[in-house]
Amino acid sequence: MNIDISFAHPQLFWLLLIIPILAVHYWVYRKKRRASVSLSTLSVFENIPRTLKEKTAGIPFVLRLLAIALFIMALARPRGSVGIRDVKTEGIDIMFALDISASMLAKDFKPDRLQASKEIAVDFIKKRPDDRIGLVIFAGESFTQCPLTSDHSVLINLFSDVKTGMVQDGTAIGDGLATAVSRLKNSTSKSKVIILLTDGVNNRGNIAPVTAGEIAKTFGVRVYSIGVGTMGKALSPVAMYMDGAYQYDYIDVKIDEPTLTQISEVTGGRYFRATDNESLKDIYTEIDQMEKTLFKVKEFEHKPDRYFWVLAAGLLFLLLEFILKNTVYRGIP
Repeated sequence: MNIDISFAHPQLFWLLLIIPILAVHYWVYRKKRRASVSLSTLSVFENIPRTLKEKTAGIPFVLRLLAIALFIMALARPRGSVGIRDVKTEGIDIMFALDISASMLAKDFKPDRLQASKEIAVDFIKKRPDDRIGLVIFAGESFTQCPLTSDHSVLINLFSDVKTGMVQDGTAIGDGLATAVSRLKNSTSKSKVIILLTDGVNNRGNIAPVTAGEIAKTFGVRVYSIGVGTMGKALSPVAMYMDGAYQYDYIDVKIDEPTLTQISEVTGGRYFRATDNESLKDIYTEIDQMEKTLFKVKEFEHKPDRYFWVLAAGLLFLLLEFILKNTVYRGIP
């Protein structure tokens, strides 16, 4: 649909009927105002030519009519072209399943695993403006922090609010994955992805991680698992003081890589191991190369109102009428 110009209130054009009425009134009124003198003959005036001022005496009135017509048009509110076009956009539906257990405060990432995971995930989100993305968080239990959305500013704000202690501690990988799948199962996108990020071994929850992986496969969801943690030992929280602060010590990093690999492979995804900030960035860069879904959306085009120029032209004609009536066409009482 393409329209060169449109009016918000076209019914106001009925007001233009006032113009011929004013014209008739002007012609009748002007005729009545002419002075009349009784003469026996008009032959003495036959050779007197009409002056230019007499011939163009109606110009100020014509300018007034033009001004009125333009004011009516401005009231009708002319607008620029309006259109609807189909735009092809590529995107996929992505759910993050983020582990927020206390072990994610380990210092083998800068400043810690959780903060690094959040910051790098946000960078990933900013690079994919056409995707719908959501967030599930889990520890000993799971819940949806943000459902699938294309409003990435809201999602990023919710990411920034994530911290340990929001749910009971533990590592319920299966529950976190299952919650993410439930958010994707009704998606109509051809490409549905979960980015599962954890640093431990499943020790809580009601659903086994492999079972959750099978559920993901059933709904056509690919799972990209990321094991977060250096090789060997890491400075990790081992106890909590009365004031809520953590006591840290170096402990072995234990990630259930076989299970995470199995989940990813059965769903058509991949398992990655991130040992520091840079390797985690590289993993997200690789995921970013995934196939995108091509879909169409309707985009509305609407140009700004253009009544200002019509109104300005009307005021100009009115000003010209005022000047001419009080100079060139000024009447003598």
